[in-house]
Amino acid sequence: MQQGDNLPTLRDRVEQHLQSIYRDVPLPVAPATLAGELLALMGLAAEQSPPPQHTNHWSQCDTVLITYGDSLLAEGEKPLVTLKRFLDEHSDGLLSAVHILPFYPWSSDDGFAVLDYSSVNEALGDWGDIGAIAEGYDLMADLVINHCSSRSLWFENFLKGQAPGRGYFFTASPADDLSAVVRPRTSPLLKEVQTSEGTQYVWCTFSHDQVDLDFRNPDVLKQFVSIVRHYLDKGVRLFRLDAVAFLWKVPGTSCLNLEQTHEVVRLLRTLVEHARADAVLITETNIPNRENLAYFGNANEAHCVYNFSLPPLLLNTLVTGDCGYLKQWVMSMPPAQNGTAYFNFIASHDGIGLRPAEGLLSDDELDSLIATMQSFGGHVSYRALEDGASRPYEINIALVDALQGTVAGPDGWALERFVCAHAIMLGLEGIPGLYLHSLLGTHNDHQRVENTGHARAINRHQWRLAHLQAVLDDPRSSHSRIFARLKALLAIRRRQAAFHPNATQFTLHLGSAIFGVWRQSLDRRQSIFCLSNISAEPQPLNLMDINLIDAHAWQDLISGEVFEHHDQQLMLAPYQTLWISNLPNHY
Repeated sequence: MQQGDNLPTLRDRVEQHLQSIYRDVPLPVAPATLAGELLALMGLAAEQSPPPQHTNHWSQCDTVLITYGDSLLAEGEKPLVTLKRFLDEHSDGLLSAVHILPFYPWSSDDGFAVLDYSSVNEALGDWGDIGAIAEGYDLMADLVINHCSSRSLWFENFLKGQAPGRGYFFTASPADDLSAVVRPRTSPLLKEVQTSEGTQYVWCTFSHDQVDLDFRNPDVLKQFVSIVRHYLDKGVRLFRLDAVAFLWKVPGTSCLNLEQTHEVVRLLRTLVEHARADAVLITETNIPNRENLAYFGNANEAHCVYNFSLPPLLLNTLVTGDCGYLKQWVMSMPPAQNGTAYFNFIASHDGIGLRPAEGLLSDDELDSLIATMQSFGGHVSYRALEDGASRPYEINIALVDALQGTVAGPDGWALERFVCAHAIMLGLEGIPGLYLHSLLGTHNDHQRVENTGHARAINRHQWRLAHLQAVLDDPRSSHSRIFARLKALLAIRRRQAAFHPNATQFTLHLGSAIFGVWRQSLDRRQSIFCLSNISAEPQPLNLMDINLIDAHAWQDLISGEVFEHHDQQLMLAPYQTLWISNLPNHY
């Protein structure tokens, strides 16, 4: 299809991206030639018409489940088959998408040191099993784009000077000024290796088994474009760009969030949305809030960004009983433009990141939070600073244990506090992501930490499905009660237009112990006041304080209580949440 005379063709747009990415790097071919090669790899026509712009590919019905492919195990069955069976039998249509964490062959970091991007780990299943899940759920997969395994064929070929792999990995000299490089780990940045060309020092942002790729080499870019096409063909709809903020390196700089990195994201956005109009890019950038928001670009980079500041701020709110910091942050967050959305989560396979709380919580607040989590059985991981010192990077703890008490210690409100955390997240602007182990109320797995030697393993438990089924069938178990309570909230949420990820949101001012936001549907028909007592003490609330309109009947969607008098005085129980709507629950 020929575009209008005044509009650039798809080839033109791709060429513009490439000129920006490689402005300081000589290319072996002309940008126009490279653009044609990328389009051919994606199976796209050079003059293909652009997809509709600023389209929201999501609704209030969408919730993403985050899980490893082998978090659920059954005798004699591949884990991916077990996962699909569990989803089909237990999700009740409440989970629209599944993020299966790296399901490729790997050598370390529970999948994030990829050996082969084109294959499925045989211990999990095969592409047929992945496709079966993709038929029933929107499939989200990791594009581990910054690095791959030091045991991969690419790296072995790099050492030998053979293709594919020759020139694929970023090298530097120990004499280079690397003092400004921002690191998420404390291990040495450079790893000495012997290659066919002599001693070289490869760049390892994360670990020495995770060697950083060199996108200055266009062959690396072509490999990843081919991988994206392969994943699309296998049913992937949502792409999580893992650790993408570190992608482009220039010694002498921070090597974080460089303009070339942003341009690579824009290029992938252009290619992906032409290949599948409803495909979604989600950037995983565990960095301070302002830097994180930059990955929206001008609604031309990521469709979604992980809301990394939410987990530490919400955790701090619930253990201190003061929502001040959370409220300030929510007030400061700009509404996501149409075609973009926040990806909200409060727990994941990784720890609770502390960098996204920098500038939002004081050092004293962070120290207090860390000490509280350590008293609840958590661990702390560190990152290196420029001066060689280290600083806490993340807290490793299962969320259900993180919320077992307050700064004063464990108490009897653990279940309500845990449900309250999820009710707050589900009420906020954005698409919710629920970690499987939060949905199930899985506790700290100290044995797994001891067995693996890795602090993150504390929140990566593997359930035997038969045992899990038994505890879910027992209404007295904490796992059963949590599972039922969270599913009930999801069932309510998906019926409310005011919970569309892009619906209007205003922050309410109801004191330090009640956190509240007002949501209004895109058609302005429905309003929901989301009110949560974030303390261990009952809190009074006068409905006049939230300015309910007299002409409407108002009802709490969670309890079903109807409020006939708009000056009614309520008493919120500890950690109780109200979703007060002007429309009935079936809207």
